[in-house]
Amino acid sequence: MRRALCQEAMGAQLMVLSPQCTKQLLSERFGRGSRTVDLELELQIELLRDTKRKYESILQLGRALTAHLYSLLQTQHALGDAFADLSQKSPELQEEFGYNAETQKLLCKNGETLLGAVNFFVSSINTLVTKTMEDTLMTVKQYEAARLEYDAYRTDLEELSLGPRDAGTLGRLESAQATFQTHREKYEKLRGDVAIKLKFLEENKIKVMHKQLLLFHNAVSAYFAGNQQQLEQTLQQFNIKLRPPGSEKPSWLEEQ
Repeated sequence: MRRALCQEAMGAQLMVLSPQCTKQLLSERFGRGSRTVDLELELQIELLRDTKRKYESILQLGRALTAHLYSLLQTQHALGDAFADLSQKSPELQEEFGYNAETQKLLCKNGETLLGAVNFFVSSINTLVTKTMEDTLMTVKQYEAARLEYDAYRTDLEELSLGPRDAGTLGRLESAQATFQTHREKYEKLRGDVAIKLKFLEENKIKVMHKQLLLFHNAVSAYFAGNQQQLEQTLQQFNIKLRPPGSEKPSWLEEQ
């Protein structure tokens, strides 16, 4: 109940509240006013908000993984350089230091490939959450504000209809009827807009996540299996380009 009221207030902030809307909002808040409810649509809206919170958690964890991988790569690169330097300066351990240097070099190469895949995954989730879902939720807020207006002017009309029918009241009743009709049309249009956006969002989410989860699974599996060829093929499959060695472009971490 408290969450619904908070969401109601947020939606109401999109407009300057009329006396009728203020009265309606307070009536609903204290459980006295009647409220138009589309149960199916509101269930979908609540599901979207819950899904967005969960995807934001995935996004946060994905960024943390990117930071850890970047730190690991830096350490492996430094360790490889140290081994290579000692290989040149320690003839009695040249071979041992040498193959350890090569191992770290290979790990760095595979790590950079994995980092590219994870960065692409994180970027796609970020777009889905902060742009696609947020765009739909903005329409939801407009719909919730229109719903409040609709109920406010519906209540106003009902109260006038129950009053005395003198000449002055009839004029106000006619005006209230016209105002109510305008807000009903606005409410019904936005309700339709929300339903359409929710449908397209769900379709887009499934399409995006099918691709991104496949990428993430294949890249991580290939990396930890030490399968360099499969790892590189995964990036090629998803058209992900790594920055060339020595490039001055920002690091994967810095691009977040």
